[in-house]
Amino acid sequence: MAGDKGGARREEGSMKPPVELQLFDHQASLALDLVGLRAVGQAALGPVLAAPGPQAQNLMELEEVEVSFLDDAAIARVHGEFLADDAPTDVITFAHGEILISAETAVRQAAEYGQAPERELALYLIHGLLHLNGHEDESEAGLARMQGLQEEILEGVWPK
Repeated sequence: MAGDKGGARREEGSMKPPVELQLFDHQASLALDLVGLRAVGQAALGPVLAAPGPQAQNLMELEEVEVSFLDDAAIARVHGEFLADDAPTDVITFAHGEILISAETAVRQAAEYGQAPERELALYLIHGLLHLNGHEDESEAGLARMQGLQEEILEGVWPK
């Protein structure tokens, strides 16, 4: 696969390239810098992997993670189909290495929190990667841990 692979990690005596992020834009509400978002996501992989969660950790087993940016209608359909809630949401993560992100939700949330939509999208990407590395946000403690980690990681990888 084409793209910058970054470094490598040891796995069972052999060198395995790190997870590669593939980003796809399937929405029209926001012009996205996929190259910049991918760079932030790739930079976040190391800190995410260094902070495994208590649940199954699929991230190290994946060769790639597919990240799709959708509109609210599309993510609401998936949310309804797989999670029995037909409301739009910010991010949905599947254990097989797929992260779905709503760009429209990011625009709304970014305005509410006084930050750029791209930064909010990067936060959602890191959130999805943390899920793939065993973190959960169903409990209050899990949510608090994820929020702290994703903010800390984003702060470390977001361009200054």
